[in-house]
Amino acid sequence: MSVITKQRRLTPQQLIAKKQRGEKIVSLTADEYSTANLIDQPGVGDFLLVGDSLGMVVLGYPDTLSVTMEDMLHHVKAVSRGTSQALLVADMPFMSVHVDLPSAVRNAARMLQEGNANAVKLEGASELTLSLVKHLTEIGIPVMGHLGFTPQSVQTLGGFKVQAKSMPTVKQLVEDAKALEAAGAFAVVLEMVPSEVAAVVTRLLTIPTIGIGAGVACDGQILVVDDFIGRFPDFKPKFVRTYGKMGLQLKEAVHHYATDILSGEFPHPDTESFHFPAEELEALREFEETYALQEPVYESC
Repeated sequence: MSVITKQRRLTPQQLIAKKQRGEKIVSLTADEYSTANLIDQPGVGDFLLVGDSLGMVVLGYPDTLSVTMEDMLHHVKAVSRGTSQALLVADMPFMSVHVDLPSAVRNAARMLQEGNANAVKLEGASELTLSLVKHLTEIGIPVMGHLGFTPQSVQTLGGFKVQAKSMPTVKQLVEDAKALEAAGAFAVVLEMVPSEVAAVVTRLLTIPTIGIGAGVACDGQILVVDDFIGRFPDFKPKFVRTYGKMGLQLKEAVHHYATDILSGEFPHPDTESFHFPAEELEALREFEETYALQEPVYESC
């Protein structure tokens, strides 16, 4: 009797083991089923992040602060249906974990219970955040940290700026990273920090660092998929390498589509159309002629 072996998702422990073996970690964001299904390949996507960046690239918000729990859950559910191998991490949106511990736990649990995520990601290393990381990991919810430039703090950071550019801020970054590790986080995203600083943090941690604008020394890298494929034209950060021109290709495709419609080239009468049975065409013409000769009947108001 044949046995079907179901592909199992990567786990946080396997990501940590990759760091220990010196293997790089590959990750991207995903925000809907089709993209997730294409990315979810062995050796290509170790983990997928449903990031709150979807607020800007998918929903058209000016920043990530407007993203709600319901927004995130909607997209996490879609991505989970398109993945079976990559570890699925869900961003906790602004103010979803910042009010108090009970509401934060409920919201994080929804990502796993309703969204079918495997882990959540939290920004920062405040006292509340660290206590939440410890509590969540104790009750079985894996947590990924996020330091450096944290988009949900863009107002207090004074814009999209590189972080940890002085020794006092470097020391704070290292202390925050070590605190997240001690609290139970299984990885830390480092965003927009000098590559030399990210290298120091990476060497001092036993858990993986995932870089986004943090240099090559990080244990892994992540990019927003819409930046990665050239589908988000509003701006391009310095650290983004574009691997496709999907935005340009879509514009060109729409132009060709419109041209073909206006010229009568689309749809093709043979290969892209359906046809009435040939033996019934005469009856169809007679029906049209008879119907056209009928006086229109209008009901009085």
